[in-house]
Amino acid sequence: MPLSDHEKRLLAEMEEALAADDPRLISTFNGKTPNRSRAVIGFLLIVAGLFVLLAGLVGKTPLLGVFGFAIALGGAVLALSNLGGLMARTRTPKTGSKWSARFEERWDRRNPD
Repeated sequence: MPLSDHEKRLLAEMEEALAADDPRLISTFNGKTPNRSRAVIGFLLIVAGLFVLLAGLVGKTPLLGVFGFAIALGGAVLALSNLGGLMARTRTPKTGSKWSARFEERWDRRNPD
């Protein structure tokens, strides 16, 4: 259901006011925080951490193995946090259910513009 001109103007005014009040929140909602290069770096850290972990196992150096695990864990956190944001931006919205269709119908009856 498209927005009316009045609703578009109100939305633009609210957006401008919010941008003036909290620009960091706007950048979060725009999806600028997740970064594909950070996700790639995270995956590279996972691989590097696994190699260091294996080197610690082969060399029978537990401290090196723990260090490799920490690198891989940090890479996983970095990759998943940025990959989650990238996936959310590309996700398609679900189609409405009967429940939401009834609410839209009621809204249309109450607001005929």
